[in-house]
Amino acid sequence: MFRQISHARAGHDRANLYTEITDKIIAELEAGRVPWVQPWGTAAVKAPLAMPRNATTQRRYSGINVLILWGAVIERGFTGQSWLTFRQALGLGGHVRKGERGTTVVYADRFTPEDERRRAAETGEEPGAIPFLKRFTVFNTDQCDGLPEEIAASIVPPPPGQIEPRAEALIAATGADFRIGGARAYYNVTGDFVQVPPPGAYFEPINWHRTAFHELGHWTGAACRLKRDHSGSFGSKSYAREELVAEMAGAFVCASLSIVPTVRHADYIGSWLEVLREDNRAVVRAASAASKAADFLLAFRPQAIDTNAAGNEEAA
Repeated sequence: MFRQISHARAGHDRANLYTEITDKIIAELEAGRVPWVQPWGTAAVKAPLAMPRNATTQRRYSGINVLILWGAVIERGFTGQSWLTFRQALGLGGHVRKGERGTTVVYADRFTPEDERRRAAETGEEPGAIPFLKRFTVFNTDQCDGLPEEIAASIVPPPPGQIEPRAEALIAATGADFRIGGARAYYNVTGDFVQVPPPGAYFEPINWHRTAFHELGHWTGAACRLKRDHSGSFGSKSYAREELVAEMAGAFVCASLSIVPTVRHADYIGSWLEVLREDNRAVVRAASAASKAADFLLAFRPQAIDTNAAGNEEAA
C-alpha cells in the first residue's frame, strides 16, 4: 500500500513539474517573449551570450534547462553562465552566500520497476520503462564566494571576425546537401537537402547563418539521422512540433557559436501555444530533441568540445 501511495505521489509531483514548466513557457509566449531568444548584447543584460555550463564539470546543460537558466540569467541580472550545486561550491573551497535563492532545473530519465521486470521475464516481452522527472537546485557563480578564480571567471566570446567563418566552416563540415539559391529557405524531406537564398537576400548577413542552422536543424531529423517525425503537413500539430524543435535547435547552435539567436518563424507562435496547451510534456520533449539536434550538428566542428548535458533531460 505504501509503495502504491509513493508511486502515486511521484506521478503527481512529476505531472506538477511538467505543468509548472509548461505554464511558464506559455506565459512567456503569450507575453510576446520567446524563451530561446534573449536580449543578449544589450545594455540591460550583464552576462555574455553562451550556453549555460556546470562550473565544476564544464559540461553544458541541455534541453529545457537551457531555457530555464537563460531566463534566470536575464531575470536576475547574473553576469555569467556558469552554475553549480550547493555541494559543488563547497567541494571547490567556496560556498553559496547565505540567503541566496537557487534556480530549479530538472533531470529526466526512465526506470523499470521490479514487478515489470518479472512480468517481462515471464512473458518474454521487453520490460516497460516509466519516465520520471526530478528537480534539483543550482546556483550561479555570482551567488557564491570563495570559488577559485578560474571557476568564477566568465566565458570569453570569440572575436567578432571569427564568428561567421566558424559558422560557415560548420555548415560545410556537416556534409549536408546544402544548396544556395531561390527565394525561400526550406529543408526538402524527400530529396534530403537544404536550400537557403543567397546571403545578399538578407538585410543582415548573420541572418543567413541563423536561417541555415534552422534548416539544418530540420535536416538532423531525417530517418538516417535522429529519426524525428517529418510527416506532418503545414498547419498540423506534428508540423508545429517539428518547427518548435528546429527553432530551439537553431538557437542552441547559434548560441554555441556566439551568434545571437532570433525567432525564425514568429508566425508559428500560435500553433506552438496550441501544442503546449494540449500536452504539458510537449515543450520538454521538444527542447530535449532540439539539444540532440544541436549536439549532432556541433559534433562536426573541428576539435568539437564535449556537449554532453549536465543534468540532461531526455524526453519523458
